[in-house]
This record gives sequence, structure tokens and C-alpha cells, in this order.
Amino acid sequence: MKKETYIKQKSSDETSKHLKDNYTTNNDDIGLKAKMTLMNGVTVIVGSIIGSGIFVSPTGVLMNTGSVNMALIVWVISGLFSMVGAYCYAELGTMIKKSGADYAYIKETFGPFMAFIRLWIECMIVRPCSQAIVALTFSVYVLKPFFPDCQPPDDAARILAFCCICILTFINCWDVKWATAVQDLFTWAKLFALFIIIVTGLYFLFTGHTEFFTFDNTKHEITSLALSFYSGLFAFNGWNYLNFIIEELQDPVRNLPRAIYISCTLVTVVYFFTNVAFYTILSPEEVLGSEAVAVTFADRCFGMFAWTIPVFVALSTFGAVNGILLTSSRLFYAGACEGQMPEILTMIQIQRLTPTPAVLIMALLSMLYLMSSNIFALINYVGFATWLSIGAAVLCLPWLRWKQPNLERPIKVNLIFPVFYLLATLFVVIVPMLASPRETMYGCLMILSSIPVYVIFIAWKSKPKWFHGLLNVITAFLQKTLMVLGKSNKQI
Repeated sequence: MKKETYIKQKSSDETSKHLKDNYTTNNDDIGLKAKMTLMNGVTVIVGSIIGSGIFVSPTGVLMNTGSVNMALIVWVISGLFSMVGAYCYAELGTMIKKSGADYAYIKETFGPFMAFIRLWIECMIVRPCSQAIVALTFSVYVLKPFFPDCQPPDDAARILAFCCICILTFINCWDVKWATAVQDLFTWAKLFALFIIIVTGLYFLFTGHTEFFTFDNTKHEITSLALSFYSGLFAFNGWNYLNFIIEELQDPVRNLPRAIYISCTLVTVVYFFTNVAFYTILSPEEVLGSEAVAVTFADRCFGMFAWTIPVFVALSTFGAVNGILLTSSRLFYAGACEGQMPEILTMIQIQRLTPTPAVLIMALLSMLYLMSSNIFALINYVGFATWLSIGAAVLCLPWLRWKQPNLERPIKVNLIFPVFYLLATLFVVIVPMLASPRETMYGCLMILSSIPVYVIFIAWKSKPKWFHGLLNVITAFLQKTLMVLGKSNKQI
């Protein structure tokens, strides 16, 4: 027996014996369970989409469109664009029923190398950076009432964002039901807050406050228009998150498309009327000069009760951080199950049946992005990587129609939808390269860094014995520390 095989087998046997001696757990039962209902699915999507975006992106959209009416058009188009993508994902999700969503689709379609690049983009850039943005927005809205005349200190905002991520990491490690309960509660809280804003805005709209709804000062540069979509689409980011946890959704063929349609329609309507409400009271100059648009709106409308809106916005963003953490950890889990991430990430906590190692690594990466507090730079940085990789996933749909026409497709969309989505994706990816080359360059470098990582850690099979031994020792140590097991003891 080879030395590295002996080390791995010994570590595995000792660790498994230690865990079995202390816990009477049937190892065949260790895995992700289908606990999520249709309502849970809707709240996961709505909770993941409605977070910081609607309270941060109005400034970014208006900055790049120049006029209120053009900004509203961008919001509607962003919603329709997301619905088309969600429609395509409904076919992919019911055809390839694996956790990991577009990672799983790309792997099935284009092979492991392209799938790893997608996994790298999502795990190292998009998800942790997005979670950092939402956590920072949570911090800004919590601290804003204490700093009404200035921006909250960066250090205080980062510390509070750190605490937010830590609390939700504990909840997600403890129980999936706890995490979905948090998602349900805070989704209703954020919808209530937006309902108050919308009703107030409609009242002012019907009483004649329409002076800001014009096309005055509209920017006509294509690059500015494309950058406005980065902010608008960032606010809709999350429409595909339920696909990442499809193994935990009850009756996915029936519930996945229903959850997607209900959620995307609801969010588009809510976003449109929320922006209408903002502009019934606030001028374009006030929106552009505001660090927290909803707080400025509340100060103008609610007087002594203005404090309620920042509270509800904080609840909204808190729930969004939970939604990103819940779904993103499953992407790490799915990648590890395919052998493209460390083996420890395939393991499940034996008492709680949660992917604890995957949750922890997602939280740690998010905290690294908290070193920057420039939210708009992070949004542009995320936008390039996000839509490039999602476009690659949508490309899987026509490719599989051509290469594997006999695959079972419970849902079959018209090919005009993926074609339209791909053309629009090229627009929002290529054009902004001219307007924000610095963020694009950083994004490209991060994406290209996936190539040497793939070659060294995955493609290179004849690694030294000491390297395998070290990995096995580390895996066994983490296994005992976190009390986690894989689906098979031989894989530990």
C-alpha cells in the first residue's frame, strides 16, 4: 500500500471511528435534505434580490442616465432582463437537478475546465464581494441616524458589517430551518418597509408631485447607459439563487419555475414603484447627494417617525446577507462534490446536517472584501464578472438543445429568449470595458488567475506524496474540529 493511501485511510478510519463512537448517526443519512417549500423558495429569491440594491442603486442608475424618466426605464428593462434569464434557468434547473446552478450546467455542457472558471469567478469574486456590499449597506443604514449630517465612519461600518456576517454564519451553521426562518421573517419586514415607501410615494404622486419626472439632462453615451445597467442589474442580482439549492427544494420541477415567476414579477413591480416614490419627493440632485436614499426620503416625509425606515432597511439588508450566505455556501459544497474544491467542503455537520465548512469559508472570504468601503466601485467590479459568467450559463441552453436534444426537459423555453439574453449580456459586458477599464482589468486578472490554480490543484494528478499527506492531515483535523462527515467514510 502506498504511503499516501495509508495516511489517508488511517486518518479517515480514526476520524470516522471517533465521530461514530460519540454520535449515533447513520452515515447514509448525512446529506442535504429537501426541507424547503414553495413559500420558502419565494422568500429565498425575494430575500436575496431585495437587499442593498434598491437602497443603493437608485443613485448609481441616475448618475449614469442623467434623468429620472430614463432611470425608470432602466429599472424596468433590468427587471425584464432578469425575468428572461430566470425563464432560461427554469429549463436548466429542471433538466439538470443538481445544486450549484450555473456551475453544474456549465460542467455538464462544456466540461470541468470551463466549470472551474465559473466556480472561481463566483466563489472568489461575485458572492463574497456581493455579501460585503450588502453587509456594508446594512451598516450604513444602522449608523446613519447617529450621523445625520455626515457619512458614518468607515471603520465603524466595517466592524458592524463584520458582526452581521458572524451572526448569520452561526445561524446558517446551526440549522437550515433557522436560516430559512430568518429569511422568511426579514423578507416580510423588507416588503413592509417598501410598502410604506410606495404608498407614501403614490399619495404624493396623486397630489401632483410630478415635477421631477422628465427626460431633462438625459445622457446619450452608450457607455454611460451600460454602466447604469450595472447598478440596475445589481439590484436584481439573486434571481438565480434558488437554483443553487435545488436539492433542498421540495418538488423542484413544479416549485422552481413557480417560485422564479412569482418572485421576479413581485420584485420588478416593487422596484419600479419604490423609485417612483423616491422621485415624488426627492430631486435628482438630492438623490445623487444622498448616502442613504431611503433615509433622506423618510426625513422629508415622516418627521418624528423617520427612524422607522432606516430600521426596516437594516432588516432588509440583514435578510439579504442571510440569503446570499445560505445559497452561496451550497455553491462551494457543489464544487467540492465535483472534486474542484477542497474535500472538507463536501462534508456535512453530523448533528445539524448543514454544510458548515462551506458556510465558514464563504463568510471568511466576504470579510476580506470588507477592507474596501467603496460600494459603487465594488458594484462595477462585481457586474463585469457576474454577467459574463451568467451569460456562459445561459449559453448552455441552446448548446444542449443542439448536442443533446433527447434530454428530458420538463420545461422547454422558446430559443428566442436565450438568444436575446446573450445579446444583451454582450452589451452590458463589453461596452463598460471602455468606461471603467480599471475595474474590468482587475476582474480579468482575477478570472485569469483561475487557470494556474486549475492546472496545479486539479489537472496535475502526480503531486508529491508529502502534499497528499499534508492535505489529509489538515482534512482530518478540520473534520474532528467541526464534527463533519462526507457521504462516504472512504471519501473523508
